[in-house]
Amino acid sequence: MASLPRIHKAEGFSLFWRTVWARAYPRIVGSMRERSWVFFETLLPLLGTSAYVFVYRALNAPQEFIGFVVVGGAMTAFWLNVLWSMAAQLYWDKDAGNLELYVVSPGPLMAILLGMAVGGLVMAGSRALIILIVCSLMFHVTYQVTSLGLLILIFVVTMAALYGMGMMFASIFLTAGREAWHITNLLQEPIYLASGFYFPVKAMGFWVATFASIIPLTLGLDGMRQLVFSGDPTLGFLSVSVELAILIVLAIVFIIAANYALSRLEQVGRQEGRLIERRR
Repeated sequence: MASLPRIHKAEGFSLFWRTVWARAYPRIVGSMRERSWVFFETLLPLLGTSAYVFVYRALNAPQEFIGFVVVGGAMTAFWLNVLWSMAAQLYWDKDAGNLELYVVSPGPLMAILLGMAVGGLVMAGSRALIILIVCSLMFHVTYQVTSLGLLILIFVVTMAALYGMGMMFASIFLTAGREAWHITNLLQEPIYLASGFYFPVKAMGFWVATFASIIPLTLGLDGMRQLVFSGDPTLGFLSVSVELAILIVLAIVFIIAANYALSRLEQVGRQEGRLIERRR
């Protein structure tokens, strides 16, 4: 009788990587199965972006402002993905009965949320690319990239900081309980204003822009706009090098905070047999 093959349990980095891929796979594959989601998640941001373009055209604003709107409209896909598919994810998984499985599984929560982030990044990236291409063709936006390497770097660091913030928010929203839905709705539109999605953030004044810089998209958008448009350099809030340095710090802080919050959540779940709720 042939002996059964020996099973090797994944440990360390192998377990972390397999958990990331296992959680990212459903989002990457599932994002294209429901075609209506692709339509509505692309069409609605297109409509909002087009409205701001027509406003700037009516005001005879410089052509660079049209480009600012198009880039900002494309980046809304990432913010909405972080807000709805990252920050509120643990709360929804708790209602669906999946959170308990996450806690007792051998895979770390950080790897599970990182898998969600990777899958969501691919999903949001496809939407953002469609918005960018369609709007650029519709409104005749031209780009003059001064440094492609620096542009890619600042985009990657911005996404790392943004999704790190989303992972940190996941624990905060779970703690908030039923208020997670209201917090998600509350943060959606104000961030469009504070981060300068449709205008240079510098227009709000130095101190307002400084406080808004806690949101990674604020500096990420400002830096990318400075690199892809050859307009007036004074439209930028800070120099690209300074903004990149701040984004690196934000990415490190958010990822460490997210890891601590998730470790604490996992510890409470395993030791006390509860997930955030207080015993009565």
